[in-house]
Amino acid sequence: MTALLEVQGVTKRFRGLTAVDNVTMTVNEGEIFAVIGPNGAGKTTLFNLIAGVMKPDSGSIRFAGERADGVPPHELCRRGLARTFQIVRPFPELTVIENATIGAMMRAPDVETARRAADDVLRKLDLFDKRAAKAKSLTLPDRKRLECARALATAPRLLLLDEVMAGLRPTEVDRIVAILKDINRSGVTIVLIEHVMRAVMTLAQRIHVLHHGATIAQGTPAEVTRHPKVLESYLGAEAL
Repeated sequence: MTALLEVQGVTKRFRGLTAVDNVTMTVNEGEIFAVIGPNGAGKTTLFNLIAGVMKPDSGSIRFAGERADGVPPHELCRRGLARTFQIVRPFPELTVIENATIGAMMRAPDVETARRAADDVLRKLDLFDKRAAKAKSLTLPDRKRLECARALATAPRLLLLDEVMAGLRPTEVDRIVAILKDINRSGVTIVLIEHVMRAVMTLAQRIHVLHHGATIAQGTPAEVTRHPKVLESYLGAEAL
């Protein structure tokens, strides 16, 4: 398989705290890959490093065969790397279609082309019927899907999803899982941070587990859920 994202020995420190500690992982093109771990494990910091929001103190990141560490987020987006944020912040006074169109302008030659591309994305995210609604009027599940739509509208090869299922009811989680499977089948590689383990086990081909910034396990869902360190530090010592 072809590696799309390669993280090699990446470390990030904040004064005396090592938030990401010598992390190495590879995500293959076409894969759904999950990063899990307790709160404070360094997951979002790792996403910030991959997405160009922060520079690593050491190590390297390659996206689609090219160095990505130190490259600004807008340039990585042009290369095909998009992300969502744990706390969703759409433009509240803009409509759903306007929010998605802004993302589509990354590739489109004009506004009308961008709007058509945004409409296609909203259909995939089950938001087309709400395209005229202002973002501030949406429910939490709809805002989560709009966050995905804004990123997907940039036509990424790699989509980083930061807890898009947090706070959702089981039926809403099932809806997002089905949508993400369809997005992946369309050719988009997905890396997700998620605490909803039922969704992780359904979606991910491979899982990378962080604890205190360091890797404690990686492998298939079956391998990871049997790993003693994962059971003790994340899934619960009572599961041992």
